[in-house]
Amino acid sequence: MVRVLVVDDSPLDRRLSGSLLKKRAGMEPMYAENGVEALQTIAKAMPEIVLTDLQMPEMDGLELVEAIRREHPYLPVILMTAHGSEEIAVQALRRGAASYVAKRSLAAELVSTVENVLAVARLDRREQQLLACLTATESHFELDNDVAKVPALVGHIEQSLGRMRLCDETGRIQVAVALREALVNAIVHGNLEVSSSLLDEDPSAFSALVERRRTESPYRDRRVVVVARETRTEATYVVRDEGLGFDPRDLPDPTDLANLDKPSGRGLMLIRTFMDEVWHNEKGNEIHMIMRCRSPESDQEPSDPGG
Repeated sequence: MVRVLVVDDSPLDRRLSGSLLKKRAGMEPMYAENGVEALQTIAKAMPEIVLTDLQMPEMDGLELVEAIRREHPYLPVILMTAHGSEEIAVQALRRGAASYVAKRSLAAELVSTVENVLAVARLDRREQQLLACLTATESHFELDNDVAKVPALVGHIEQSLGRMRLCDETGRIQVAVALREALVNAIVHGNLEVSSSLLDEDPSAFSALVERRRTESPYRDRRVVVVARETRTEATYVVRDEGLGFDPRDLPDPTDLANLDKPSGRGLMLIRTFMDEVWHNEKGNEIHMIMRCRSPESDQEPSDPGG
């Protein structure tokens, strides 16, 4: 059973989050009231993932994220954001958190967010720690529109990133999360042409349309091409779909605090926060992402996602 540490100074919010994870995903929740208590709990019984509020006494969520990255770099952290905590949430993502979910959307999004982060974090840690002899690697992939294949591809690329020692364990998880978002966007919004606005309006209709178009022409015949290049100094990832493309300038600004808790904006927000450079081609069906070498000992953070 997956153990999840839920950290929140509100007893009601703690129990709500823990109950959702236990009843809907069969996970075992553990609880802490603040960051200090959370670190003590981790020392006694290591969870597989941490779910934390941001605004707490003694040690807040931002300080907890930094402490976990320093002391337990393999342990992913997900933020729970509330209205008014958006700015500190962006800081926490830059400093090591793997993802976030809005408190007002816990019932709809908590379980899937936790499961998605766990999927990209569960790799053979012994292999990650081996010294690698590679100086560069390049891989090419072609995917159909089955989102279920995305975690395996992301895991493969994350392992390759680990061999190159470009970043610490937290950085690898962040890159994996960004890649997953880019791949899902390419499949769903690119090849299948399902609008992100439908996700905000009717999640059930959104999922139904995705499944239907996977079997319909011309959508079913389209492919996603992925190119991954990694050296000792940087990693470059290109994801291209065969859809109609779009103008990225028409998208709502994902770094605008007003858009932070919208489901349709999370993908690009995470990509731009976790990667050092992000841009699209002129047609808008190809995204380029660059992550430069980050020493585990340094305090280097990704550049401003709005830059």
